[in-house]
Amino acid sequence: MESKEFGDTKEKVHTHDSDLESLKQGGNPIDEATGEVKLVRQLKNRHIAMISIGGVIGTEITETIDEGLFLGTATSLKNGGPIGTSQLLLHISLGEMIAYLPIPGGHIKLAERFVNPALSFTMGWNYWYNWVIILPAELSAAAVLIGLWSDVNPAAWITITLVVTVIINFLGAGAYGEAEFIFASIKVITIVGLIILGIVLDLGGSYFCSSVYDKVAYIAAGGPNHDRIGFRYWKHPGPFAQFDGIPGNKGRFLAWWAVMTQAAFSFIGTEIVAIAAGEAKNPRRNLPKAIRRVYIRICLFYILGTIIIGLLVPYTSRGLDLADGTAASSPFVIAIKNAGIKGLPSVINAALLTSAWSAASSDLYTSSRALYGLAKSGNAPRIFLKTSKAGLPWVSLVFCSAFALLSYMGVNSGAGKVFGWFANMTAVAGLLTWFGISITYIRFHKGLKVQGYDRSKLPFASKLQPYAAWYAAISCVVICFFSGWQVFLKGKWATDIFVTNYLPLVLFPILYTTARFVTRQPIVAAENMDFVTNIAEIEAEM
Repeated sequence: MESKEFGDTKEKVHTHDSDLESLKQGGNPIDEATGEVKLVRQLKNRHIAMISIGGVIGTEITETIDEGLFLGTATSLKNGGPIGTSQLLLHISLGEMIAYLPIPGGHIKLAERFVNPALSFTMGWNYWYNWVIILPAELSAAAVLIGLWSDVNPAAWITITLVVTVIINFLGAGAYGEAEFIFASIKVITIVGLIILGIVLDLGGSYFCSSVYDKVAYIAAGGPNHDRIGFRYWKHPGPFAQFDGIPGNKGRFLAWWAVMTQAAFSFIGTEIVAIAAGEAKNPRRNLPKAIRRVYIRICLFYILGTIIIGLLVPYTSRGLDLADGTAASSPFVIAIKNAGIKGLPSVINAALLTSAWSAASSDLYTSSRALYGLAKSGNAPRIFLKTSKAGLPWVSLVFCSAFALLSYMGVNSGAGKVFGWFANMTAVAGLLTWFGISITYIRFHKGLKVQGYDRSKLPFASKLQPYAAWYAAISCVVICFFSGWQVFLKGKWATDIFVTNYLPLVLFPILYTTARFVTRQPIVAAENMDFVTNIAEIEAEM
């Protein structure tokens, strides 16, 4: 069969006259289906690059949701030792689809297009729940971080952080992109600095400060006691922890698996770039760049950072047991304190605070665009399609912003515990979204093959497909199924942990089955998949 060229139809060179006229006049095009202004492509290449890295470097610091590189490594190191690994489940699958079709709603709209409306409904609401609940969790985390320096009521700091987050998002996608660029840059500088510092400390070097206001001075060789750590902690107590004191290979395997599941949760957020694709400039050029770079960032930040942590701090360190939510429990901070360096823990806490602001801003942006995408698919009320003259989905933003008020529940211990249950469910919900994205790609790949399209002509394509997508889908299900395995150990039963881990897993198929029954629309046949609609608009805006 002769291969087709992508967009090789009349639609490739023709678009709605009203859209073209609006573009010529310097205005924003109107969506004829809704009568509202379309989302405007304001995100530049550097914005997309930093949004992708911001999603990879997590900072959530609540107890069991994605704990990120800064603090989540404390739990990983304590449970599993420094050999804990992570896995990339679906990034290349999502990247291939979204680089070709960078449309508002991202993977939510793509699921409707290449699978059926039922999966779009299920994945969309699951995804919206994930980010709209993480939003208040991040605001609460920011208040806890500030608590390291001040005894002022956390509600005051929650209010300040909330106002900043809402203002950034109401200024539009361009302002969000600029803010994320700055915040993510701080993350990168902090992590690179910590990795360099970790290498120096491991090799016997150190820093000293006469006060927190002094400039940092380097000692090229030998710390105060010229103690070279090297691989000492990989020999004693060893590279693997014995989970919960369970002896032998069984204990080491359980420790490894505990780290594996947390590592998977820590990568949730890499798909944010798909939601941002609908507002990205030159998406056919910029999105593939962001997708290709994410692997280097993960290897540099997560893998190298985790190796350095494993060298500096033994998994038996008591400091890893701290649960105050500040930088004090970070393995980097523990290593810094052991080296006698003063002042830097507060600097790291400040970096964590900017990370919390960054995450909160991204959470509000993502949840509002997910809700907009649901409305575009007909799975949410049409009122959420309303936009301003600048193309801002203000109704969705207002609605999602209201959920940020849940962060005040954390001020009260009883309400905070209930809210914690909802927040803890977001980890499994995020992995189930990944499962839906993987299934969407498998169908997308099948459609391209059946219709005779040449995948090598796509803006981004991987030779690992479709095996990578199948691996991602199966991995997500396996990790979700065993996510709450610890409650089945003798004497470890906890009803709240069991429910928060397995309720989302049960609700996902229930939502899909219900939506399938209501819509009565079968899975889209491969030969009927639409690879043409929206292409003209995308190319006209490039």
